[in-house]
Amino acid sequence: MSSDWSELTEEQKQKLQQFRSQVKDVLRETDDDYFLLRWLNARKWNIAAAERMLRASLKTRAMWNVDTLETWNAPKALQEYVPTGMVGFDKEGSPVIVCPFYNLDIYGVLHCATRFDFMRYVVLLLERYMKAGYEQSKIHGLRARQLVVLFDMKDFTIRAYTWRPAAELVLFLIKQYEKNYPEILKMCYIINAPKVFSVAFNVVKKFLDEYTISKINVYKYGCDNWKEDMFKHVDPDIVPKRLGGNCTENGDDKCPSKVVWGGKIPQELYLEQRDEIDGNKEFTEAVVANGNKLKLEFEVDSKNSNTKPPVLSWNFRTIDYGIRFGIYSTDTTTGERHSEIDLGNVQSNEMDEVGFIATRPNTKYTVVFDNTNSYLRSKKLRYWVSLIPELDDKDIEFVSQDIQSEVVAVNEAKT
Repeated sequence: MSSDWSELTEEQKQKLQQFRSQVKDVLRETDDDYFLLRWLNARKWNIAAAERMLRASLKTRAMWNVDTLETWNAPKALQEYVPTGMVGFDKEGSPVIVCPFYNLDIYGVLHCATRFDFMRYVVLLLERYMKAGYEQSKIHGLRARQLVVLFDMKDFTIRAYTWRPAAELVLFLIKQYEKNYPEILKMCYIINAPKVFSVAFNVVKKFLDEYTISKINVYKYGCDNWKEDMFKHVDPDIVPKRLGGNCTENGDDKCPSKVVWGGKIPQELYLEQRDEIDGNKEFTEAVVANGNKLKLEFEVDSKNSNTKPPVLSWNFRTIDYGIRFGIYSTDTTTGERHSEIDLGNVQSNEMDEVGFIATRPNTKYTVVFDNTNSYLRSKKLRYWVSLIPELDDKDIEFVSQDIQSEVVAVNEAKT
């Protein structure tokens, strides 16, 4: 990706200016030409496609509450057992991230935190690394805003990812990365890859852009060629010795002050039932008949200058089988309809489905539990869905909201 205005053609310069004009209503003070070039490059300089991608990403950022993520007290299991760390910067100032991926206890993580919290934590880490790159770019130039990543896969087994929630989560994260963080990767080194890794990687590649794939180098187990490639632009003295570099801390080759190494999560951290959280919520039980839907409607009134719009939050689980879940909104002024959460299958029978989205004034939100694809089975559902004030996580107080629900016939218009 070109990071220098002088390297752009006259046609590209015109498209960049046109793109800036079309999205100026959502740009922040820090969103410079380089930021806009990321989206244009990701959509091969198709201005309309780049604009759709950017606006969709901004909606996703609002859903994750990205601007306030640093105030979030993430679950202990995520902070102490998700293997990753920023070890320093390459010769152009880019952050160097390492991940001993084989030490990720995905089963344990998903029993200590919700899938939503895990995804939120990954977003938090990405934002931290990008912020570090942005600060470096003030000294070293725009190339510093891209990331160098080292994944160690030496003991990787595919068994953990035959568990459907784990596989779905990884694929979802990859899709979210491609949609919301285009062009931030400078280079990725995947080392010590066992033979079985090629099976998983062939699946993952289907969801990655060709340009992203071109930045990824995979080295089989026991191959040291990656060192020659990576250490041309990364000082080996910043990489922990345990991962093939030279860095140690008081004789410790893991450099624990820089890297969280993960590992098996103690079962005492498991929160299978999350009783201490669910105690704040009044759950409703329902049966969604085969071929039917359950809809919950929430309306956000006009904006009060003294308060922010509330957050629409949910927590639900089904018995025995999953269900299709989605949210759409309708502008009560114009009647315009938008998809907030695309309708799709969730394996809510295996663990709680938890999440939230930011809302807009003068908008009605419709939460849909869809069982129309099932011709034989009804789905037992236990749910809590509500509008809550936008407060710090530790201060959230749940408020009541009138819920209008209905079961819709099979032949109703597609939601």
